[in-house]
Amino acid sequence: MKTIAGLTIAFLTLTDAALAADAKAGQAAFEKSCKGCHGATGSPNPAVAKMLNASIPELSSAAVQDQSDEDLKKVIADGKGKMKPIKTLAGSPDDVVAYLRTLKK
Repeated sequence: MKTIAGLTIAFLTLTDAALAADAKAGQAAFEKSCKGCHGATGSPNPAVAKMLNASIPELSSAAVQDQSDEDLKKVIADGKGKMKPIKTLAGSPDDVVAYLRTLKK
């Protein structure tokens, strides 16, 4: 019985690790698809904000970081405000969200 429980725990741990998003891959996707407006470190590009007459959020802020992963993926997929949907994301939305989580202050 202990062996089955141990194997089950090991399998679940490996499964979670295999399914974990890759923040490094997310950073590469962010740099290709998001950096133009959101800046290299998640700080908005003021020239783009001015050109669009839009408020671009600081991605390290509590307002962004307090959103669920699903909410952030929805913004990537559907857009928000003046942000258009990202149809040609250079990677996985899960990976991009994992990278965004590394920006938290």
